[in-house]
This record gives sequence, C-alpha cells and structure tokens, in this order.
Amino acid sequence: MSEGKVTFTRSGPVGAIVFDNQRALNALSFSMWRQLGDICRKIATDDTLRVVTLRGAGGQAFLAGTEIDGFLDFTSGRDGVDYEREMDGYVGLVETLPMTVIAIVEGWAVGGGLALAFAADLRIATPKARFGSPLGRSIGNCLSARGYARLVGHLGVAQAKRILLLGEMIGAQTLLELGLVHSVVEPEALEAAAAALCQRAAQNAPLTTRASKEAIRRLLYANLPDIDDLIEAVYGSDDFKRGVRDFLAKKDRTWTGT
Repeated sequence: MSEGKVTFTRSGPVGAIVFDNQRALNALSFSMWRQLGDICRKIATDDTLRVVTLRGAGGQAFLAGTEIDGFLDFTSGRDGVDYEREMDGYVGLVETLPMTVIAIVEGWAVGGGLALAFAADLRIATPKARFGSPLGRSIGNCLSARGYARLVGHLGVAQAKRILLLGEMIGAQTLLELGLVHSVVEPEALEAAAAALCQRAAQNAPLTTRASKEAIRRLLYANLPDIDDLIEAVYGSDDFKRGVRDFLAKKDRTWTGT
C-alpha cells in the first residue's frame, strides 16, 4: 500500500484540503480517509472559514478511489457493509461542512474521487478531467444507499446507469453541458478561476449557505432504503474476492455471477 497524506492549509477565509498520494493517482488508503475525517471534524466548527477546496496533489489526478490493497483483508460480506458505512461517514463529513466546498478537479475523479467531487457543492475542472465509478469493470463491488442516492441525485438515472452499468468515464465538458461542473478551464488558468470562484462563494451570507446546504442534503437523503443485504451479497461474493486479486495482479477480470 502506498504512503500518502491528506493535508489542510488556509489563507484567510479559504481553506484547502489536498489529497497527496501521487504514486497511486492520489487514491486514498484507509488511513488517508481517516485523516480526511479528522480534518473535517476540526474545521466544521470554524466560523471564520467561508470556503474549503478539495484537490489532488500533482495535477495528474483529483483522486482515483480507494487503494485496493485494503480489500484483501475482507473475509465476508459484512466487511463490505462496514466499509461502506465507514466511507459514508467520511464523505458525509465533507457534505455536512457548513461552508461552501469546491472540488478542483484535474485528471481522474474515480470511485471515491467521484463521491467526494459530488460531495462538494461546486466543481471546477480542466478539459482532461474524467469522472466515473467503474465498479463492475475493476473489482466488482457496489455502493451504499447514500452512494447511489448521491450519484442519481447529481447525474440523474440515465447518466448514473451509464457510469455504473457500462463503466464509462465522463469528460468534464459533458458534465459542464449537464450543469454538473461550474466551469472548465485550461490548466494555466485554473488557479485564477478557482480563486475567483472561492472569492464569490466567500461573499455569500454564511447562514444562508449553511441552511441551503443542509436543506438540500436532507432532501437528497430522505427515506433511503436499507440495502445492506445487497451490499453483503456483493462483497461476500467469489467475484469480488477474485476481482480484487486480479485487479492487483493486473489480470483481466472474469465474472461468474457468484
């Protein structure tokens, strides 16, 4: 498993969370997810922060999911249920931050990276940014109820199925046309464009921002069904166990449906 870290810095009312695991396209280890959670808990009560950005280090990837090595320790479907619940907690801490959260996306936003990009309130991306969650073409796992709700809430049913059933990666320009990315800018203009977006967001009344974010979050996740049985079946399957091993060995995946 690669070493990596999640850091937080600030400049006035704007904070920056950076995912740094460049050898693995900024994929988060379980330790890095916990670092992210710790940061969010600390800054959630800081009334002087107006905006927080999320960004991957190095300019090649926003965040390419969770490091796969950790799944080798799973022994049953309940491990998958517990894992998805833990991930929901970390992504939820980003979603419930009271200030505006802006994802600055360069390169790949995959799996957990897509979840965090959509957990942000706004997204700005470079033309080469790619968004997706090819679970069925990588290790054969699934999402939680919140994960599915987040994906459908942002993309709609048709585009969510395009991502999940075909494993397609969707480009930044397409998401711009769908209204899911605020702007697409060339890499050399990214810093200025992100700074301008942060400045505008920082000028919003903080109580309006807080109430609007929380109201929308409650609407999105109201009355979610219990799908633990589906999660347990997928993570407990032979396909998942073999999918993890084959992915790490860089072998083609063969699915049996068992």
